[in-house]
Amino acid sequence: MLVQDTSFLKNEIMRLKKEKDVVILAHNYEIPDVQDVADFTGDSLGLSKLAATVQQKTILFCGVHFMAETAAIISPEKRVLLPSLEAGCSLSDSITADELRNWKKQHPDAISVGYVNTTAEIKSELDYCCTSSNAVNVVNSIPKDKEILFLPDMFLGSYVAKMTGRNNMHIWAGECHVHAGITPEDVTKKLNSMHDTEFLIHPECSCTTPMMYDVADGSYENNKVSILSTEGMLNYASASKSKNFVVATETGILYKMKKDNPDKTFVPASEKAECQYMKMITLEKVHDALVREKNVITVPKKIADKARLAINRMLEIS
Repeated sequence: MLVQDTSFLKNEIMRLKKEKDVVILAHNYEIPDVQDVADFTGDSLGLSKLAATVQQKTILFCGVHFMAETAAIISPEKRVLLPSLEAGCSLSDSITADELRNWKKQHPDAISVGYVNTTAEIKSELDYCCTSSNAVNVVNSIPKDKEILFLPDMFLGSYVAKMTGRNNMHIWAGECHVHAGITPEDVTKKLNSMHDTEFLIHPECSCTTPMMYDVADGSYENNKVSILSTEGMLNYASASKSKNFVVATETGILYKMKKDNPDKTFVPASEKAECQYMKMITLEKVHDALVREKNVITVPKKIADKARLAINRMLEIS
């Protein structure tokens, strides 16, 4: 897209959202142009919670489908629009409601804990939701003699099992294709090429599990390591006195990191860590959604009410 076309679209989006009283929320993994036109950027749950507090009655959620669903569950009185209905999630798709129901039948006394990166129907079958930042606290709140079914991310599940010392956690073998592709070799190569570097890692990454024991003392290859959610990464990077960071998560987060910290250097653990679903949200689609007010995300009341219970239990612990 030509620079003048980009500038025109951004101005039109700004005009339309004001004219139609729409708030635009964008996930940290979205392309820079989309983050630029957003009123707020953040992680999926943080944005959904924010959606409940804004005055606007229409929310344009620049993210993937389950995020818009979560916003609709938390704010049933508001209208939630998604720029692209094709913006799905490989992790969310890794388990179906039928598969979860069958799994629960095999472990009738277990407590089910599901990552927020799941469909509304999955959430309606859960006892608790969790995020990458509070999964450990959620699991720790459950009596130690209770079996736990943790889904759908196996790398986050392995991390939580180690951090909580639980040996009665059953972990679903799902993964985010982006984070699963970030390997320990990617990390080591980047760390060896930089001096005085900190390593920020998202617990969904495949490199988390093999590196877990190495980073137990807070270091890896003589570098400081922090395992954090996306919002945790942003906050940590801003507060840290370090100047160099290797970041193991989707590359879209680097835009805000560099914007907030122009005097620091941020390098992706893998340049290939790009979510094609997030990148389906373009300025053209944001503009089209505003003009046509299309792709309204709705969740059936019965499913939304049950899903909200699992979300609220998580929020009470957070």
